[in-house]
Amino acid sequence: MNINPLNELSPSKPRSAMDQFARDALVFFRGFLDNPRMVASVVPSSDSTINALLKPVNWQTCRLFVEYGPGVGTFTRPILERLPAHGKLLVIDTNPRFIEHLGSSIVDPRFHAVLGSAAHVRSMVAATGESAADYVLSGLPFSALSQEEGRHIIAETHEVLRDGGAFMTYQFRNSARALTAERFAELDVGFALWNIPPCLLTWGWKRT
Repeated sequence: MNINPLNELSPSKPRSAMDQFARDALVFFRGFLDNPRMVASVVPSSDSTINALLKPVNWQTCRLFVEYGPGVGTFTRPILERLPAHGKLLVIDTNPRFIEHLGSSIVDPRFHAVLGSAAHVRSMVAATGESAADYVLSGLPFSALSQEEGRHIIAETHEVLRDGGAFMTYQFRNSARALTAERFAELDVGFALWNIPPCLLTWGWKRT
């Protein structure tokens, strides 16, 4: 396991918004070509989807936010914009291209990037110095995972969440919602109509 606190990296030269968008788009497409099965779409999520999914988060009390499958940072950067100074963001991806890209484009002392599987989230959270996560957001394509693998990741996610925390997904199929409902007793659901393609939003709340 390799946790990389990005504030230890040398800052990269500032890029214009257009340069960053072009670089993100190229890396995203190459990541899709690396493993199409693990990238749900060649089009990143829309701003309206991002805002809708993050709306229920209580940012003032958030100590640790975890993101599975950050890709090129479509959700990562908006999360960091909202995260308080005392918070941490841990992102986990199995694609080294995405982890390298985020490491070279984001320099923030709150940010930690891990190359590995979400199935090991508990040990990764412990390595950040935290005992639990407040929120976990997943961009993993659960429809591309086996039922066993999907259930294992969601079970580990449930275990790592604090009481009152949420597991959030945005998916084009019902697989993640169905698996979340098996483990989380309280669900909120939504629909992002303006995403390309439209996607299902699910918040599974941990209540003990």
